[in-house]
Amino acid sequence: MMTLDRRDIRIYLAVHRYGSIRAASDQLGLAPSVVSRQIADLEAQLGVTLFERSSKGVRLTDAGNLVLEHARHVVEEAGFLQEQLADLRGIQQRNIRIHCGEGFLADFIRNGLAGFVSHSPHVRYELLIGSTDTVVAALANGESDIGIAYNPPVTGSVRSIVSASHPLCVVMPPGHALAGLPQVRLADCLAFPLALLPRGHGTTDLLARVASDSGLALAPQLMTTSIDALRRFVTAGLGLAFLPRASVAMDLAEGAAVVRELADLALLGATAHLMVRARRRLPASVAQLAGHLERSMASFADVAQRATPRS
Repeated sequence: MMTLDRRDIRIYLAVHRYGSIRAASDQLGLAPSVVSRQIADLEAQLGVTLFERSSKGVRLTDAGNLVLEHARHVVEEAGFLQEQLADLRGIQQRNIRIHCGEGFLADFIRNGLAGFVSHSPHVRYELLIGSTDTVVAALANGESDIGIAYNPPVTGSVRSIVSASHPLCVVMPPGHALAGLPQVRLADCLAFPLALLPRGHGTTDLLARVASDSGLALAPQLMTTSIDALRRFVTAGLGLAFLPRASVAMDLAEGAAVVRELADLALLGATAHLMVRARRRLPASVAQLAGHLERSMASFADVAQRATPRS
């Protein structure tokens, strides 16, 4: 029976992640010819083509995707075994990787991580901030253990542990003309200057979908990757921004802005998700942190409902 060894897996995952032989070789510190030969040998042993080659790089074939899933499973099971063996040897050091949408950062640190650190001083954390697409991709690629994101796409590569309703809101300066309306819809907001996050963020992708379905066009005056910049755009009186209520509640001083839920049905149904990679057997340390975040983060507490697997 043919099995992938550690070197096979390391090279294979790098080629997939970086999208070309040369980029993977640069990251691995190997000659491109070595990486190319390793992939070719692997394809010969398996009797299938794993990557489609083009001038733009490489892309997985259907067979390549099957091998990718196996490789990720091997890596994750090795980590699971390593943690169990460490327990038997009395070694408590653990490392957990978290990818988080910026809008959940304050809640994660204040309500989630703060309560866990005191009870688990042996755990070390790697926290990265990114868009919804980045969070989902990091989980799917095995680059993160836990992900927290807003309105992620349905995909078989991740599993939601818990989700909570977080309708999308428009954030406006005090005294803004829209504040007096009985209800505010996306169409009402488009007459004013807007600040948006780029595509790939759950809020913007959701807004773009609703706008497209309604025959509307989003034309932001400010495009930024920073939620703090969105808040400052509003508090400076420059225009409107769109954020889940949880993203503004913890970081805006009382009276600094007016927050109104948007009345469009698709925007009212938006959700926040605490996620892990699908079909992964979680190490105890990851499962414990995920359970703690589910119970302690304001984004999921009380209003949360246990989610079915996203597939």
